[in-house]
Amino acid sequence: MLRPALLIAALSIAAAQIAAAGVPLPYKPSVIEPKGAPERYEFDLTAALARAKAEKKRLYVYLGANDCPFCRKYEAFLDANAAALAPHFAKDYLVYDLRSTLKAQSDRLHFRIGDKSMSYKEYMATLGDERARQLVYPSVWLLGGDGKPLMQMPAGTGTFETVPEQLEILRLEQ
Repeated sequence: MLRPALLIAALSIAAAQIAAAGVPLPYKPSVIEPKGAPERYEFDLTAALARAKAEKKRLYVYLGANDCPFCRKYEAFLDANAAALAPHFAKDYLVYDLRSTLKAQSDRLHFRIGDKSMSYKEYMATLGDERARQLVYPSVWLLGGDGKPLMQMPAGTGTFETVPEQLEILRLEQ
């Protein structure tokens, strides 16, 4: 049996690890927490799109889950390579980190732009995203300030796990 002090320390470490989940700080991510959880996970992209348009930047929208091992792997890659990658992100992109959980499957995931709320499937169809049939964590979308996709992105584990691959993505090289 754990002593109370050890239990508190263990819980603090676990909470810190969950809080640290997401795009690492060198990328200056803006975090969007879902509204309506746990029944409905709605991410409002309205302000992100307005900011991208005003600053004439692209959006790097990252959907990760706090309990996703593949998300942690990608985030660890970003963290380990921040010196090489963060300046390239900052040049052309505003990074938005959508915080979710693996419990938030596509039927509970929604995106809001202005007064329009769309289910995951509707949003993917609007983007012309081929991944509409299946939600995969992590997912990344590269969007223009108008909200239109800049390229079809891979999803899940095994994608853009080297600095050259990540730079190709940022440069929109197919």
